[in-house]
Amino acid sequence: MTIRRRAFAAPLIALAVCLATASASAQQAPVAHPWSNARLNPDARAKLVLAEMTEDEKLTLVFGYFGTDFPSKQFKAPAEARPGSAGYIPGIPRLGVPPQWQTDAGVGVATQGGAEKKRERTALPSGLATTATWDPELAFKGGEMIGAEARASGFNVMLAGGVDLMREPRNGRNFEYGGEDPLLAGTMVGAQIAGIQSNNIISTVKHYAINDQETDRDTGNSIVDPVAARMSDLLAFQFAIEKSNPGSVMCSYNRINGTHACEHPWLLDQVLRKDWGWKGYVMSDWGATHSTAAAANAGLEQDSGFPFDKEPYFGAPLKAAIAKGEVSRARLDEMASRILRSMFAHGLFDHPVTQAPMDLAPAMLAKHADVTRSDAEDATVLLKNDRAILPLSPAVKSIVVIGGHADKGVLAGSGSSLVYPVGGNAAPGIGPSGWPGPVMYYPSSPMAAIQRQAPNARVTFIDGSDPAAAAAAAKSADVALVFATQWAGESFDVSLTLKDGQDALVSAVAAANPRTVVVLETGGPVFTPWADKVAGILEAWYPGTAGGDAIANVLFGKVNPSGHLPATFPRSLDQLPKPSEPNSGDTSYPEGATVGYKWFDAKGDTPQFAFGHGLSYTSFAYSGLGASAANGKVTISFMVRNTGKRRGKDVAQVYVSGTGWEAPKRLGAFKKVDLAPGASTRVTLTVDPRLLAMFDGPANAWKIAPGNYKVMLGHSSLDIVQTVSVKLAARTLPVGWKP
Repeated sequence: MTIRRRAFAAPLIALAVCLATASASAQQAPVAHPWSNARLNPDARAKLVLAEMTEDEKLTLVFGYFGTDFPSKQFKAPAEARPGSAGYIPGIPRLGVPPQWQTDAGVGVATQGGAEKKRERTALPSGLATTATWDPELAFKGGEMIGAEARASGFNVMLAGGVDLMREPRNGRNFEYGGEDPLLAGTMVGAQIAGIQSNNIISTVKHYAINDQETDRDTGNSIVDPVAARMSDLLAFQFAIEKSNPGSVMCSYNRINGTHACEHPWLLDQVLRKDWGWKGYVMSDWGATHSTAAAANAGLEQDSGFPFDKEPYFGAPLKAAIAKGEVSRARLDEMASRILRSMFAHGLFDHPVTQAPMDLAPAMLAKHADVTRSDAEDATVLLKNDRAILPLSPAVKSIVVIGGHADKGVLAGSGSSLVYPVGGNAAPGIGPSGWPGPVMYYPSSPMAAIQRQAPNARVTFIDGSDPAAAAAAAKSADVALVFATQWAGESFDVSLTLKDGQDALVSAVAAANPRTVVVLETGGPVFTPWADKVAGILEAWYPGTAGGDAIANVLFGKVNPSGHLPATFPRSLDQLPKPSEPNSGDTSYPEGATVGYKWFDAKGDTPQFAFGHGLSYTSFAYSGLGASAANGKVTISFMVRNTGKRRGKDVAQVYVSGTGWEAPKRLGAFKKVDLAPGASTRVTLTVDPRLLAMFDGPANAWKIAPGNYKVMLGHSSLDIVQTVSVKLAARTLPVGWKP
């Protein structure tokens, strides 16, 4: 939409004044301010700065600009912004307040598509892929890596941490998020945020909240029972915030029960601040602010990414609203103070970024490629392995690789999170070329990596456009590897059916060669109507910068697959709570907290592949399950043994079951273990008591009913191997209870 000139001019005039002040102040000698004392706590330091600030300086902190030129809106990015970046908030040089340089997103340092020059950086696998590792330590390392690249690139705020639950498997941004279970999503995304912030930069957690589809994302209304939200979507955010203490929460585009998320008093003030006691600041998504006084008074601290909003709501309109008394000066003080506090708490003052190179050292990028490759390897889920077709032998004589541009690279998700790789797009020219494109393939060729693993094999490539030709080539090969892809991205939702006749391609190849393995590169669950026809299926997700090597390492057994599904793969649309396509306007979620596998359990439906499912090239056995309750804590202990002939990693999953819950069971705890053949280990876990409780809306508290509860140990939500009971006393937990 066109930005009115009067709305556009005001913030630019304010920016010019600010930058002129910055230029003059920058020439002065550094001043040792009282708040420079790092021994003071962040609250005290923020208070000291705030006392010295003018109203205009406070207003500077709460209004942000897009960091990239936007010709269609007659916007030119501030000169001090990092070129091609997501956002910029000017600093206050006279007080030593640094600017905020903001970069997307959760898989690495992204460059906006409109930038003339792209930063070439390391991309992690998709957020959903990292969650599929079920390994918080690996998630932390990945976050630590991309945070290091953000800092080395001149950024001190990273717009990462997507934790929205997968209510709608067709959501085009599911690949950015953490799956369908609040404990798993909150734990894994929280670990990544903590890793990012270990670099003395701020990370967000997003998109708050109930942000489950891209269709009509700006005005769509998510209708959900607040109590059910507490036990599902909001619980995922609560876990992530507790585990990482993010500097900022990014509120989402959509409305929740009629009110936009970025001006929602219950979400921003009651839940975040009063109930959870979180002390950071709320920033809007780019274009998600819809008012001035309503948003500021509801709890929004920073209006981000102008000119994406219709008006510069926290620019000149906020100054006017304060003058009229529509927003109090005390509220402006709180807004500025929360931003300052996070900047102190996460090192932006004490460890300022000093350089912003467009290119990073090759040695750093090589080291980081190892980090992302390890993530991709552990994220790969072996869904099916009939007759032990995998791992492939290096002595295999002939392999046909079919489809998915596997001769060139691996697919990435698109939108604001897109990281541009070293070497550029391996398969350029695939439309759309503009937003939300480009369709990006990272130059890590699975076929080339396969050739390195089997140097004596004849490896041929067929593009898959002609199923008959692919079947003919597959017929004479020792093994056929079909790469099937699903492109997803921001601003659109996707089909669960693979496009461009890929199902027919797989079926034709499988009919020609019983030794057919399908490698899926998808943003989330997809239909696999050919699952019974193929010998093997690997889910590789969007595997990132080193994805080709990771896939080959798993195919040939150099790495034993250990990924487990963070989301259920349905058989058909009629198994979903809402089979119809995502719609505009109101979207009701009558399933409440019964999200994902809980819905399948409650309905007695069997999915294609269950939540938590994941095979290995070895086998694991569980024994000795025991559970006890003491001092309000449920402790679980059991043995895990590697009963196979290969070293491997196992994800032991503990589910709990109570009476009157939204579903028969909930994920209560999990642990990934690494065992040599024949080795065993004892695992001891505790269950967060909120996962044994129901949320009581009128009491605003968690309540555990007295009685017997089941504790179940399994390989997935459907593969339960041992069950014991534990008796719990009645217990009430305050809304802000933390472990």
